[in-house]
Amino acid sequence: MGLGLHGGGLESARYLAERGAEVTVTDLRDEEALVSSMEKLKGYPIRYVLGKHETEDFRAADLVVKNPGVRSDSPYLKTARSIETDISLFLSSCPARIIAVTGSKGKSSVSSALYWALNERRRGKVRLGGNITPSPLSFLDELDKTDDVVLELSSWQLGDLLLREPGGQDLLKPRIAVITPIMRDHMDRYDSMEAYVADKRLIYRNQDEGDVTVAMDDKWGRDFLRESRGRPIIYSDKPIAEGTSGGWIENPAGPGYARLWETPAAISNTEAASIVEVVPERPIVPGRHQKQNLLTAALALLDLGLDAGFIRESLGRFPGIEHRLEFFHESGGIRFYNDSTATIPEAAAAAITAFEKPPLLVCGGTDKELDFSPLATAAGKAGEIFLLEGTGSEKLKRLLDSSGVKYRGPFASLEAALGAVLETAARGDTVVLSPGCTSFGMFRNEFDRGQKWKAAVRKIFP
Repeated sequence: MGLGLHGGGLESARYLAERGAEVTVTDLRDEEALVSSMEKLKGYPIRYVLGKHETEDFRAADLVVKNPGVRSDSPYLKTARSIETDISLFLSSCPARIIAVTGSKGKSSVSSALYWALNERRRGKVRLGGNITPSPLSFLDELDKTDDVVLELSSWQLGDLLLREPGGQDLLKPRIAVITPIMRDHMDRYDSMEAYVADKRLIYRNQDEGDVTVAMDDKWGRDFLRESRGRPIIYSDKPIAEGTSGGWIENPAGPGYARLWETPAAISNTEAASIVEVVPERPIVPGRHQKQNLLTAALALLDLGLDAGFIRESLGRFPGIEHRLEFFHESGGIRFYNDSTATIPEAAAAAITAFEKPPLLVCGGTDKELDFSPLATAAGKAGEIFLLEGTGSEKLKRLLDSSGVKYRGPFASLEAALGAVLETAARGDTVVLSPGCTSFGMFRNEFDRGQKWKAAVRKIFP
């Protein structure tokens, strides 16, 4: 249910078809929208029902595989005998050690940094999958018990484990559970913040004292660490107390430090008892929030037994990931960044403070029932604001107007916004797309938005 364009539905269909299942793919979108996914399934005996769902398909199936983008309260799912997802199919058969990552923002960067460093140490024995990365079903057959899998999990993917009966909630037991900062998000899909966070809590539900939970030194993070049966590791903006395992970044220009008091045997007692530097002063991707992402990854890596010096050097080589403060073009001394996956106001606010010189910010888009005051507050520190059209931009405009922050737009396209940027930007400026809004309406998704941003920039600023 839901072939989609990111691989989860595609890999589920492939995985089951290769094992002899009679597979029906059903999606409310038509063949034209799904052609890229369907091309990859050519040759498999799959039946397609597109542009609609048929209740009888769900009632007659032995098993329904739900795409995470499908709402769990769908009336079609109520007729299903059994419900799985690509994540539950993977977890039920995975022999490898799992490092699981969730959170509101930063989880993709943390997951990718974890994979980067682990793969530098254990090349060929580490895989990355989950949320916006490849479906883990795509490499399940290649794994054995000596491998590591870094699994990025959205709240929807975690919550969907509860749909599997019996025992879906017991499938996930990560050696390391990492929770990046919790912020208000997806309120168009959840009734409350508490319901949203309840799905996040499932990441550590089955951990024990042999496992570790890494969380932030804030209200939500401290709740998670008290509740988890895994050993607690905290990351903070200030030095942590004696006897507490964790790490901190004392100031935006400095490195990141760590100290672990309870460690596995793989870490020497000398290193465990000492304060060690694990994040370099100048990582490739700028900004304090990126240093926080690297620190979070470093704490997990340290507990897994990697040497602090290696961690610092490896993370110093980490190039970041596409669509997350991605530097991709320079023209006439103007540098352009793509931060399209900044889909909540707090993420766009962080982008404003990531650069030494205030950037020219292109932001705005569709609202998902979020509070835009964090972005409105930070907007006064930007060099200039350029708004894209959308319901989120209308909310942001009212806040900017009330606080006297000037902006240009809203613009009906990226090209129109860049035309206005062309009138303003000068050598030495930084221009960043960091929307703070969801992409729907003007774009297919945030990745489509990022690709179109890069194409438009290269066309207008050759």
